[in-house]
Amino acid sequence: MPITPATATHTASNGAAEAILLELVDESGTTIGTAEKLTAHQPPGQLHRAFSVFLFDEQGRLLLQQRALGKYHSPGVWSNTCCGHPYPGESPFAAAARRTWEELGISPSLLAEAGTVRYNHPDPASGLVEQEFNHLFVGLVQSPVRPDPEEVGDYVFVTAAELAERHEKDPFSAWFMTVLDAARPAIRELTDPAAGW
Repeated sequence: MPITPATATHTASNGAAEAILLELVDESGTTIGTAEKLTAHQPPGQLHRAFSVFLFDEQGRLLLQQRALGKYHSPGVWSNTCCGHPYPGESPFAAAARRTWEELGISPSLLAEAGTVRYNHPDPASGLVEQEFNHLFVGLVQSPVRPDPEEVGDYVFVTAAELAERHEKDPFSAWFMTVLDAARPAIRELTDPAAGW
């Protein structure tokens, strides 16, 4: 993993990981403080900043990832290309690019802002709550995917029709349809109308 100013401040001098902090925000997305990651997801949840990325190949297919079974939150379910939380003081755009590289080993050839969405999604399986002010990004991927197995269990590129079929039979993250629907206007601008997004 490349060391950036954001990642460098989150590793202790003895190599042990420090507590991961998230930015707490108000309903307009203004930062109002910080909280430890797991604490922020305990019911009823604290509203915090997040990001979601949707990357497409040159055929207009969406890159989905299956979250690794070892993840504490929503393990083994399918979700969008990448999602996560900026570190305090890190821009959502920088966090989206950083985590796409860390999780999938890819740097998008294009990454554009696609708005924000605010939601409250309890996860019945874990009991955790996603109270998020989520920054959306869409983009293109033109390099081979090299996932980190600790983050990603599997991945697949799907057409809109294939996604609909997969969503009927496979478990997806609680937030997936909310962020996808919010990003659709930007996705339609990015992809060919024939792709059907």
